[in-house]
Parts: sequence; C-alpha cells; structure tokens
Amino acid sequence: MTPEELEAARDRVLPDVVAGGLRVLFRGINPGLLSAATGHHFARPGNRFWPVLHLSGFTPRRLLPAEQDELPTYGLGITNVVARATARADELSPEEFRAGGRILTAKVERLRPAWLAVVGITAYRTAFDEKRARIGPQERTIGGTRIWALPNPSGLNAHWTAATMAEEFGRLREAANAPLG
Repeated sequence: MTPEELEAARDRVLPDVVAGGLRVLFRGINPGLLSAATGHHFARPGNRFWPVLHLSGFTPRRLLPAEQDELPTYGLGITNVVARATARADELSPEEFRAGGRILTAKVERLRPAWLAVVGITAYRTAFDEKRARIGPQERTIGGTRIWALPNPSGLNAHWTAATMAEEFGRLREAANAPLG
C-alpha cells in the first residue's frame, strides 16, 4: 500500500463487526490508516491482536484481519471508541474519547454483550474518566455488561509481550465462559 493510499484513508470510518448477544465485544482505540484502507480491524502486521486472540483460546486458529467477519461465530465482535481513522491515537482529543465513550455506551446498551473488552488502558481511563483503572475486570458496568480492560496489542506497547497479553486475554476468556449469575 502506498503512502498516498494510506493518507487517503485518514478520517474514514471502519464498520463494526458486531451482533447481538456476543460473549465479548472488543473495543479498540480507533482505526489506524491501514485498517481503514483495508477495511479490516487490527490490520497492521505488527499488531498482536489476532495472534493473542488465538493464543488466549478465543479462536481455534489464528485468524487473519480479512477473516474478521468470522468473529461473531465465536461470540466475539469488534468496535472502536473513536470511529475515525488516524495515523496515531495521539491525534485524537480527550473530547473525542469522551464523546466516543458515550457512543460506545449506547452501542453496548443496544447490543448487550456479556463483556466489553477495552483494548488499551489509557483509552479506557480517558473515555470513562477512570483515572486509576488497572488492567483486568472493572467495577463499572454498562447495563448488564461487565467491562475488562486489556493491554493495547499494538507493537508499540513494549510493556507487554504476546505471551503476557495472551494470559490476560485468557483470564477474560475464562470469565466470559463462566456461568452467569
């Protein structure tokens, strides 16, 4: 993909991969330019979302970004807190995060997944004004939907390896598979 093609994807909106009654709705920060250009979430080759999803046991094999439409068959979906594509998340304003948090809340209330998995703790803290939030299950809920904050799978997040991310994603998978009640 050329730099011009990537730049042409700036501010595009990437459609959600969702369905009602999901076990887990993964929420990214916002689409990157490659994701917007290809139409596939977490499309950058260095992003570890797809490998970690498989390593954690959510999918029986490693899906490619182009296979994202298979996610609902596993009870999974993807959305973003901010819909517009940028080259970097730091191009988004705190106001966009807060507005995205309100839109996301309405979406979760409509779709009612069992869990909302927020990918990126800083984005969670900003969107929901939870300055002290930590990775893991959160006290906040949206209706009956529980929230789990996950590490950002971007290759730029050097604090987490694919293996340690897979452990945290696996903790969520176990919680999502536990009987309700």
